[in-house]
Amino acid sequence: MKLNLKTTSSAYNLLRQAGYSIFRDPNTQETSYTRRLASGFYPRFHIYVNQEDPQGLILNLHLDQKKASYEGQKAHSGEYDSDLVKQEAERIQTFANHQEQKSEAEPKKKGFWSRLFKK
Repeated sequence: MKLNLKTTSSAYNLLRQAGYSIFRDPNTQETSYTRRLASGFYPRFHIYVNQEDPQGLILNLHLDQKKASYEGQKAHSGEYDSDLVKQEAERIQTFANHQEQKSEAEPKKKGFWSRLFKK
């Protein structure tokens, strides 16, 4: 499921605060983010960042049910449009909106030198 988020936060900051861990695939060295649903490695939500720019993020979210059945294969039991995936997409969207409102409401903090020289 594709998510278009209008946010100024980086993917790393937003997803870490939303409970995701960074994951680097040992085979492809591709970086993505995961959030486990249980104590085991699977099932887990899995996010790839398709685009990151100042206007927002485009994320690809799916639910990995289990590891690939055959060695060397990338195919897995993934859900892309289930109700659980839609709920998680809504949770991330709500979280991103809340983070943006929070950052807009907070006054910009001045650095040490700005405070010292009253700029």
